[in-house]
Amino acid sequence: MSTQTTRILVFSHRPEVRETIITAVGRRPAPDLGRVDYVEVGSVADVLYEMDRGGVELAILDGEAQPTGGMGLSRQLKNEITDCPPIVVAVRRKDDRWLATWSQADAVLVHPLDPLAAAETVAEVLRSTVLPVVRG
Repeated sequence: MSTQTTRILVFSHRPEVRETIITAVGRRPAPDLGRVDYVEVGSVADVLYEMDRGGVELAILDGEAQPTGGMGLSRQLKNEITDCPPIVVAVRRKDDRWLATWSQADAVLVHPLDPLAAAETVAEVLRSTVLPVVRG
């Protein structure tokens, strides 16, 4: 069991969407992962600041955010940041999942968010990005 805290950025221009995402994923998405600290941001400028600052281990972006949606922002971050942390995009319609492929997102959440599916999706993405311990 990990005692490390994971820093997750949650972006939406709507505070209620950020709250829904945080509530669905929870403070500990899986028993084998540490607790989560959320950084809530409501503007693209804040996303860029936090990502440039470093320390974000995962970003969850609202695909419906205004004026810039999470899918376009995901593509921008993936193309502009070397070693970009994984990104999960939350969309309103299952039919929008194909756009997440274009956005280069690592995973997709579909509203209404199912807490079990949201936590498991985030846990899987976090597990896939953990680097192995090298001893020597």
